[in-house]
Amino acid sequence: MTLDKINSRGLVLVGCGKMGSAMLQGWLGQGLLPGSIWVLDPNPSAWLGGLAEKGLHLNDGMPDAPAVVLIAVKPQMMGTVLSQIAGLGRKDVLILTVAAGTTIATYEAAFGPGTRIVRSMPNTPAAVGRGITAIIGNAAATEADLVLAEALLSAVGQVVRLEGEHQMDAVTAVSGSGPAYVFHLIEALAAAGEAEGLPSGLAMQLARATVSGAGELAHRAPETATELRINVTSPGGTTAAALAVLMDDATGFPAILKRAVKAAADRGRELGK
Repeated sequence: MTLDKINSRGLVLVGCGKMGSAMLQGWLGQGLLPGSIWVLDPNPSAWLGGLAEKGLHLNDGMPDAPAVVLIAVKPQMMGTVLSQIAGLGRKDVLILTVAAGTTIATYEAAFGPGTRIVRSMPNTPAAVGRGITAIIGNAAATEADLVLAEALLSAVGQVVRLEGEHQMDAVTAVSGSGPAYVFHLIEALAAAGEAEGLPSGLAMQLARATVSGAGELAHRAPETATELRINVTSPGGTTAAALAVLMDDATGFPAILKRAVKAAADRGRELGK
């Protein structure tokens, strides 16, 4: 990542909870200087306090014209936060947001016309450097802005570009909310193991290791998910018997997940109004 521009002009991080902290840790590891970072957070962690001793600006004003303002606050705090930082909206400042639900139009109204804005949707595996983030810029955002956003967000995982903001609700429903679906799969798989006679602790250990291991295999293997599924399924065997239930068109995973993702996407559209 090219850091010269940020190190010389500064980066303002508004909100430094789990997501903000994960990104900040990644940037520091890539060479961003603590003295070039301004963090605004009402409840800073002890870790942030330690970084302040090394030069990071913690709740200590803001630079006049930072290179980037990154917004990482909860949706319910957005109105208050935008009113506090609206003065940073200018043509030479990139506004990058990882906040859920808030549309580009809302940011444009707050910061003024001509402001360069990139909206993104990361997910919680960013906390371990394995997130995936989708981004989309407004009409004022340049290719250089998108490249810079990709560089900053790649500190916590993969980054993909969207064709338009209309796709953001689907992204939220698939990858933004998706980790919760996987965690529930672990819960349900462990409960099913208990029902077949396994002790609860062992059932949970097996379920967690199986899901995380399969995910890592899917991440590393060149085969598609379909090919991986076929590889582990012997005709007429135990896996095939289970998949007959899970892949049922009416009651299996395809139907359930389609309804679940649609419900999440619909709710995202409601929250964005």
